[in-house]
Amino acid sequence: MSFSADVKEELAKHIGTSRHCQLAEIAAIVGSTGHIEFDDGRPVMLYLQPDNGIVIRKFFTLLKKAFNIGTSFLEESPDIKVNGRVYRPVLMEGELLESCLKAIRLIDGDGNFKPAEAGSGPMITRNSCCKRAFLRDSFLCIGSISDPNKGYHLEFVCDNENQAVRLQEIIESFDIEARIVRRKKYYVLYVKEGSGIVDLLNIMEAPVSLMNLENLRIVKEMRNSINRRVNCEVANITKTVNAATKQIEDITYIRDFYGFNRLQENLREMAEVRLEHPDATLLELGKFLDPPVGKSGVNHRLRKLSELADKLR
Repeated sequence: MSFSADVKEELAKHIGTSRHCQLAEIAAIVGSTGHIEFDDGRPVMLYLQPDNGIVIRKFFTLLKKAFNIGTSFLEESPDIKVNGRVYRPVLMEGELLESCLKAIRLIDGDGNFKPAEAGSGPMITRNSCCKRAFLRDSFLCIGSISDPNKGYHLEFVCDNENQAVRLQEIIESFDIEARIVRRKKYYVLYVKEGSGIVDLLNIMEAPVSLMNLENLRIVKEMRNSINRRVNCEVANITKTVNAATKQIEDITYIRDFYGFNRLQENLREMAEVRLEHPDATLLELGKFLDPPVGKSGVNHRLRKLSELADKLR
């Protein structure tokens, strides 16, 4: 099972203990996967997309907890197809449907109705706990997260811009940066920073997935840190070897075409020590001199030898 599926499996088991949080979860499910059929301005049927089993099971559990009513798919009523999607009826016209829509703010105080796509309004998520619940079930319906071993990317695929902006406002109220991009006919709200995804998992109350992601992040960071150190060491060694090779070439050229006997004493000694110890570092070369010379002194003498070789060439 994928990491995204593991996260959803964990979120599906988490149900808010307060009724206002349960209503926020119902609102998220209806707004993300629901369709309401109206007749003469009144709702007559609530439909849900039947292809996501864990969402459907959670929806029925939430209805039982929030309204103390057990329900299931209405087998006697046919499925419908809207915008290429199949919807199955779950609630018919009656007090239950109307009270449910009022509770999730799809019916206002004046009795006006609005489609599920328009959203349930900010009142349903006025509390921080309700925002968490709303995000949790929105992710359950339209969210996904990439494999952390490959990269960090969490997204919500929204049908309309209003839905994406609403989710963005809720996420950013927790100081997490989220961006919206148009992808064909959808609006995709995404979070790319690993730390932001960790914070969002914490907000949605998925502690197991959070710890799994953190462990992967730690391993990944350690691996990257080791790779950086190794690359740095290799670069330093390469630089040292190349410098030593150039120094030896210059000194050999001076010896063959100029002669060490024409050099100043300190440069002659430096040239001889470098030829005797081709693999030594500058610090080690300084200790072979009499008297010993520091790293900067060795570097200065070798540079003088290099300049002489360039002039001779």
